[in-house]
Amino acid sequence: MSFSKKNWPPSRFGSSKRADSKRSVGYYPFLQNEAVTSDVIAPSTWKIFGCQNGLRLFKEAKDWDSRGRHWDDHPAIMAVGVVDGTPEAIFRTLMSLGASRSEWDFCFYRGSVVEHLDGHTDILHKKLYSNWLPWGMRRRDLLLRRYWRREEDGTYVILYHSVIQKKCPPQKGYVRACLKSGGYVITPVNQGRESLVKHMLAIDWKFWKVYLRPPSARSITIRMLERIAALRELFRAKSGNHPSDFSSSDSSVKTMLPKAGMEDIESEDKGQQKFEQNADLKENEAEKKNSGRRSLMSLNDASDEFFDFPDSNEDMDFDLLENGWYPEKSQEQPASHICLHRLSSAAVFVNKLHDLAVQKKGYIDFQELPKDANVATSYGNTLQKDSTYSLPCSWATAEPSTFLIRGENYLKDSQKIKAKGSLMQMVGADWLRSDHREDDLGSRPESIIQKYAAQGRPEFFFVINIQVPGATQYTLALYYMLKTPLEETPLLHSFVHGDDAFRNSRFKLIPYISKGSWIVKQSVGKKACLVGQALEMHYFRGKNYLELDIDVGSSTVARGVVSLVLGYLNNLVIEMAFLVQGNNEEELPEMLLGTCRLNNLDVSKSVPV
Repeated sequence: MSFSKKNWPPSRFGSSKRADSKRSVGYYPFLQNEAVTSDVIAPSTWKIFGCQNGLRLFKEAKDWDSRGRHWDDHPAIMAVGVVDGTPEAIFRTLMSLGASRSEWDFCFYRGSVVEHLDGHTDILHKKLYSNWLPWGMRRRDLLLRRYWRREEDGTYVILYHSVIQKKCPPQKGYVRACLKSGGYVITPVNQGRESLVKHMLAIDWKFWKVYLRPPSARSITIRMLERIAALRELFRAKSGNHPSDFSSSDSSVKTMLPKAGMEDIESEDKGQQKFEQNADLKENEAEKKNSGRRSLMSLNDASDEFFDFPDSNEDMDFDLLENGWYPEKSQEQPASHICLHRLSSAAVFVNKLHDLAVQKKGYIDFQELPKDANVATSYGNTLQKDSTYSLPCSWATAEPSTFLIRGENYLKDSQKIKAKGSLMQMVGADWLRSDHREDDLGSRPESIIQKYAAQGRPEFFFVINIQVPGATQYTLALYYMLKTPLEETPLLHSFVHGDDAFRNSRFKLIPYISKGSWIVKQSVGKKACLVGQALEMHYFRGKNYLELDIDVGSSTVARGVVSLVLGYLNNLVIEMAFLVQGNNEEELPEMLLGTCRLNNLDVSKSVPV
């Protein structure tokens, strides 16, 4: 099937409440990726270590391992290659779980979608062949959360993450591996005729400790990454005539397709469902008749229950439970001591997605945080400052030169320059939780703003209040102080005294995850955006302050991605810069309002209100 690109809207904003009235594409901060032009100067954490089958192989190196010589037990490895096909065609091929996948994916045996969570997220189950694995190694399967999106420049991103679901337990004859993070980034090159494909995997194969050494486990991961070479050869052989096979599993991308192609896809869905049902019957006959295994296609989605996947130190004894052998670390961590955080629904699952590999210390179920009695709060001082960057759950100012802003001649040459400083000084931060939204913090008598006002001091304050909804509402408030008169900065003066429409069209955020997991970095990105074009913003103007309240809950997509960040929070260093966008020569070059660096925030250390 062929479709006009005009019928392919970017999928990132399908759930936004303001999608009809806002220019969301290109202005959304949370869903950019590395392929899009970056507004941050940052070193790459990926170090090349080899080339195989025409693919460059990289590993994610630690900060102290500048030469990339250290290997973790389950390292993040990435294969990069150029495929002679359009990003759209490659995306369709990678999303397909139908029969055409056997033309290139030598690892894949069978797959099906367990549940559709929303228009760009689903839960799928994959079974892998064993003939490409080392001799004697049992077959593996994966239960994954899959998320996908399309960027404005034509780049496609597909992300995977292991989960646990009661109605899709470990299958008889299979050992369930744990994909800590992984996915694809498909970027158009050569005017879109070819694509740069990045495929990353960080996977725990659940080996018996004595059975296989870490170097052998890495070789299996590298072997799986070589599917990109097979994909490249498939497209080379097809010479542009790419398959359009979509199984029932592929119905997850229907929300991205124009209505003209829906009937053809639905007819293929029915045929694939029948094929999978017959295949399941044959497999049942091959296994013991009393095994009680049910087809994934018959699961009742309404009652599905999800669990977070345990850490590497809390490995579930899948092999022990099913086949009588012990996986790695089972002796140190008995199965009876495993703690699973229950997720009440698929929606809560999205909000609670968290680090599979290293998120153990300090993790708390967001829905079960204790609500302490209200205590007196000094707004602006609830999060500690640490300029040495050594204390967890602290804030500091980020280096302005890390961020790129529009230069003096931007309207002519589109060149951005390093920021040389900021207009305001960051003077405080709040990290709060409550059962409702916390608006207009600047007006509260206990705030540092009102303390300055009571003394008749001339300083002007700028408050950025980021509100993350949920059963527990989290609030991150950043306080900036301007010591010079507003009139000396005309653009900022216009912003403070302007209307909401002007403010929404000018307030810009540049995000940057300087330390953290690949999957979070891919979700957040490093691209500047106009926040008010994608999210609801509320403005509160006081005598000596302006507060910007950003409602992340106004977009289901943003809420899901920020909840992903919350899950990894203990292991992230988040840097941000804020500015008012300059649109004409009088307003250029741009100037940062302020920066911040948030070091390993912890939800358990948020202050109750």
